[in-house]
Amino acid sequence: MEDDSQPPNLPPRDRSADIELVARCLAGESAAWEYLVRQYSRRVYQLAYKFVGRHEQAEDLTQEVFLKIYRSLDQYNPEAGDLPNWLLRLARNLVIDDYRRRQRQPVEGGEDIEVHIHRLQSNADHPQRRIERKEQHLQIMQAIGKLSPDLRQCVVMRDIEEMTYQEIVEQLRIPEGTVKSRINRGRIELARILRRMQVIGT
Repeated sequence: MEDDSQPPNLPPRDRSADIELVARCLAGESAAWEYLVRQYSRRVYQLAYKFVGRHEQAEDLTQEVFLKIYRSLDQYNPEAGDLPNWLLRLARNLVIDDYRRRQRQPVEGGEDIEVHIHRLQSNADHPQRRIERKEQHLQIMQAIGKLSPDLRQCVVMRDIEEMTYQEIVEQLRIPEGTVKSRINRGRIELARILRRMQVIGT
């Protein structure tokens, strides 16, 4: 559960509190920035971990995301939505961009992956199955990256972040019917891509 405590001297959070919090962060007030990081670091880390699958790498990516968020704070427009939606949408896009960038880079050996898989999975699990699951996960994430932005966003929010339909509606500010339609279309297109990649059968 995210920390609901307020930073010093801030009223209960509303749109004006969002504006004040951003202004205080941009002014270099460490207490305001630390509050913002406490509020959202868990969600950002969980999203990063689902994409990278490694604790250390997810922590590094979370720090990079918050650095980019800080540099983008002056672009926050309260008229376009509240701060949590804007921040998490930006974080999601940055994590996806990082994943797609890493997919274009050559992989250097597999020993580190093997060690990580061994730590995460039960010792009773067969190593070959763990490798196969890891490879399949990477292929699925690569396929998700091929979806159009609207479909990819909804599929990631529902199937990767495991958000409810209502949470997606609130974040994207679109009708629930549109959310369900995009998720359904995204899943159908994802299945087509995975079949072309021969990840799943025809």
